[in-house]
Amino acid sequence: MSWIYLFIAAAFEIGWPLGFKLSQTTSHKWPWIAVAAVSMSLSGFFLWLAQKVIPIGTAYAVWTGIGAVGTVIIGIVFFKDPAGLMRLLFIAMIITGVIGLKFT
Repeated sequence: MSWIYLFIAAAFEIGWPLGFKLSQTTSHKWPWIAVAAVSMSLSGFFLWLAQKVIPIGTAYAVWTGIGAVGTVIIGIVFFKDPAGLMRLLFIAMIITGVIGLKFT
């Protein structure tokens, strides 16, 4: 169950930078800031639950890795962020590291 909590935490970790971005790009500033704040809180709460079983270093690395990769992908797909070959290579390296931590 702890790994499920960790993946939920990582999903909410993606939610708060997305909320901040949408607060800057839409006319609805405050609702998106609220989404960001709620996402931060839920992300932290589920990370706390996951760390009851998963070692802190592993949990933190997986949490931030999934959050970073998810946020970069959202930026590329929805906000026209650059998607150069080197950028995609380094994203793949983060994913490889997260998978490695999961299985070691």
